[in-house]
Amino acid sequence: MSQGYLVFVEQRNGQLRKASVEALSEAKRRAQSGESVTAFLVGSGVKALAAEVAKYEPTSILVADGEQFASYSTEAFTAAAAEAVKKSDPRYVFAAHTAMAKDFIPRVAARLDAPCIADVMALQQEGSNLLPVRPMYSGKCWGVYEIDAPLSFITLRPNVFAVNQSSGSAGAVEDLTVAADKVSAKVVAVHASEGAKVELSEAAIIVAGGRGIKGPENWPVLQSLCDALGAALGASRAVVDAGWIDHQFQVGQTGKTVSPQLYFACGISGAIQHLAGMSSSKVIVAINKDPDAPIFKFANYGIVGDVLEIVPKLTTEVRKLHEHN
Repeated sequence: MSQGYLVFVEQRNGQLRKASVEALSEAKRRAQSGESVTAFLVGSGVKALAAEVAKYEPTSILVADGEQFASYSTEAFTAAAAEAVKKSDPRYVFAAHTAMAKDFIPRVAARLDAPCIADVMALQQEGSNLLPVRPMYSGKCWGVYEIDAPLSFITLRPNVFAVNQSSGSAGAVEDLTVAADKVSAKVVAVHASEGAKVELSEAAIIVAGGRGIKGPENWPVLQSLCDALGAALGASRAVVDAGWIDHQFQVGQTGKTVSPQLYFACGISGAIQHLAGMSSSKVIVAINKDPDAPIFKFANYGIVGDVLEIVPKLTTEVRKLHEHN
């Protein structure tokens, strides 16, 4: 049976994604005696990032560096990942459960006829075997998976697994070559909308708004609290469907799944669809004028009142704290 781990380390604009570092750290913690941990980088001009990856002490680093990887392409990244698996012969392939990995990791798994368990929030150990644990049915229950395969792919939910950084160094850094005939399509242009100030899926603090903010003209009220806290802005499905804000901000079963340290649900009733995307938050603060709103059953702290009155006062107090510190 093949041994060890291969971890896809995602980078964006020359910066390592925190969620990928979490996945690499977890692989290091899980690796037993004799098992290697190979980090896998892909992009254009990313070889210099190997030194940053080495701080997390993988056994070795594979780098697929080329112009064909300058912009994300499902076909190109799938081809590179398949080559990385072939070269490192791992038992487990880890990746963060990001938008990019959700797109191409299942494709690699299908190409290699291997199982793929997505959005894993815990890993149980049974001898040398891993048993991934993930939420099911909108978080109503948990599934524990026993894997009967020599190779499997596992994506880990961001902000759940701890980063274990050291000043160590990795083994060899090796170039990974992907044959040109394996990539038949090329990305020639990317038209991106202006992104959020803080990446939603990796944010430690999120301030999310729902219909209780009364209209899209009131987003600046929540954004001010985001700025004071260094938080990311989120939204419920209802306001996204109403056209109040772009889908990239949606938290929920059909949006982004998040696990921040602190989650503010502002004017959000707490529908099952929304709870499925944020119920794993460490601390939930609910602000809603309806004392019977379902969100209060899941919140650690609840404030009954008008969001547009409470949030500005909260923002003021947060700024006062920063001034005194």
